[in-house]
Amino acid sequence: MGKPKIPWSKRLNHFTWSWFECTMSTGALATLLGQQPNNFTGLKTIGKVFFILDICLFLLFSACITYRFATNKGSLKRSLHHPHESFFFGSFFVSIGLIIYCIDQYGSPASGPWLLRALEILFWTFAGVVMLVAVFQYHVIFDREKLPVTEAMPAWILPVYPFLILGVLGSTLLKGQATGPGLPIFIGSITFAGLGWTVAFFMLTIYVTRLVNSELPEASKRPGMYVAVGPAAYTSNTFVSLAMQAPKQIPDDFLGITSVPVGDIFKAFGVAAGIFMWLIAFWFSALTTVSVLVSARESHFTLNYWAYIFPNAGLVISLIQISTALNSPGIKWVCSAATIILVILWIWVTLLNIQALGKRQVLWPGMDEDKEDIEGHQHESDEELNETAIEANGNRV
Repeated sequence: MGKPKIPWSKRLNHFTWSWFECTMSTGALATLLGQQPNNFTGLKTIGKVFFILDICLFLLFSACITYRFATNKGSLKRSLHHPHESFFFGSFFVSIGLIIYCIDQYGSPASGPWLLRALEILFWTFAGVVMLVAVFQYHVIFDREKLPVTEAMPAWILPVYPFLILGVLGSTLLKGQATGPGLPIFIGSITFAGLGWTVAFFMLTIYVTRLVNSELPEASKRPGMYVAVGPAAYTSNTFVSLAMQAPKQIPDDFLGITSVPVGDIFKAFGVAAGIFMWLIAFWFSALTTVSVLVSARESHFTLNYWAYIFPNAGLVISLIQISTALNSPGIKWVCSAATIILVILWIWVTLLNIQALGKRQVLWPGMDEDKEDIEGHQHESDEELNETAIEANGNRV
């Protein structure tokens, strides 16, 4: 017997934070398309289409999850205390960060100084908000949950993931800033990226310990292993981007040093550090790719599939920055080829997501990230299915 029919109003009760992985991927792809080293007519337009789509999806998903919380008393608190769904709360803020990134990338060239000022305010406001998220979300996890190392996943990084985006966002905003006023953003970008990378490194250490001492994640969750690519990739991007702007943004007498050009020193160090970090990200990507291919026949779609896109988009963007710094045409063509692959993957994952929605593999009781709710949501989901089945049988009779 097939699954009983459930109205959309009830299916939306299971709309989780992990859906914002889709907007993370769409936003990351929009930023990637806007930075291509090899351009063609219409490429910017394609990037803008992805950007507009990202905004529409973000608004739609925000409305859906608001409906869930508004119609189910206590569901917001449960989602933030859930041993699995709670980590994806960070994906909501990463999506916002990428939207701000795209606004600067596609809007600044066609706007006046007012937009740069507005983006600067957004940058610092966003930093304050995500700091609260990182502190209190991890406090809840550390204080209320006892998560076994054998279940560690890169998704544990997501509450601090916005700081990785902040480093890159700051380096992007600096391109429109004059020498002097941009120094606070320059320093802030380093600081935020430092927090993002350091906390991510702690979590990745636990994750690698799990890989060494326990089994790999089940096949349907293995695409989520790509999240481990993001920290090193976006940190590499931050290093190289800031390094290339250091001679302009760092004053000649910075820190009281006048004997050498501090900006040039930072440029040399930053590019080297970015290259160093990039291969770490590539290793995680290659490791995950092998793990995914080995278990491909056993896998089925989950929202973790969106992790094919956003971490690897960061990997390619970082390589674009490196290719610009090194002025390497060969690397630039590799970046273009990788971008094409990611666009194809985005289309493929989108089709799988739509298909899974129709087949009731997602947005369905017991199928989403809320299925192991510590407040007994799984029990509620079973009762919901039983009630629906009884109603369906009664209607047939």
